[in-house]
Amino acid sequence: MSRPAAMDFLLPDRLDEALHAMAARAGTVPVAGGTDVMVRLARGLERPPAAVDLTRIPGLARWERSAGRVRIGATVPYTRIAGELAGPLPGLAAAARTVGSRQIRNRGTVGGALGTASAGGDVHPVLLACDAEVELVSARGTRRVPVREFYTGPGRTVRAPDELVRAVLVPEAEGPQSYAKAGRRGALVVATCSFAVALWPSRGRVGTGIGAAADRPLPACEAERFVAGELAERRLWRSRGPLPDSVLARFGELAAAAASPADDVRGSSAYRRHAVAVLARRALGWVWDDYRADRTAKEAACA
Repeated sequence: MSRPAAMDFLLPDRLDEALHAMAARAGTVPVAGGTDVMVRLARGLERPPAAVDLTRIPGLARWERSAGRVRIGATVPYTRIAGELAGPLPGLAAAARTVGSRQIRNRGTVGGALGTASAGGDVHPVLLACDAEVELVSARGTRRVPVREFYTGPGRTVRAPDELVRAVLVPEAEGPQSYAKAGRRGALVVATCSFAVALWPSRGRVGTGIGAAADRPLPACEAERFVAGELAERRLWRSRGPLPDSVLARFGELAAAAASPADDVRGSSAYRRHAVAVLARRALGWVWDDYRADRTAKEAACA
């Protein structure tokens, strides 16, 4: 029985050291929480020449608010996102609370999720619905990529081999947000499918994101355009009137049409498409009810 090839495990204390390591050897893998990468390594699914642990680099473990956005460093764990960012980023905090077990949430990170780009990752739909940006860095420089342009295929992104995900920048919420997930249980499982909705009243826009129902995370663009048109035509942003059932149903149909699910052990493609429609309809209903309730609460407070 042949022994696996040797692999170096590097522990840099500074970002420039990590970037040098990434550039020096082709195929070097960055490790944030390790909840995905280390499983693949342990199972022998990949054997890179080196892995770079990012957890000792202080600047990657911080988040900050500035100019209406939250910049989240690549190694900030889900536990902190759920506990510290529920105010400015309610959708992302809600998704973070559904990730795996407490142990996984203590280790897993948004930076790691972006690095592996699994279609079933819980945070991707919310990042899409919020029009987040991914900050990539290498020895060659820094660039920011809209998350809607970041995913290119199954487990693939625009990140170059020598680049690291340094941070993700997410606009602060200006309206209700929701994340809904279908699976055999609420946590400890990969989603059968998932859906996120975020309201942006100042722009008259509804953002969406679909997870685990295509080869990559993706927005439901036609559903977004449809509901934005309905809200504008019916003047519901200002009146905050009820959203008709027909609009909710059509939104769900268009969201399902955007998906391209496959059959696997977690569900058939037909079931997934149906579930996306149900989740989308429910999620939009929830956020719109919250939007209407916010006006009711303000009016009651002024009475």
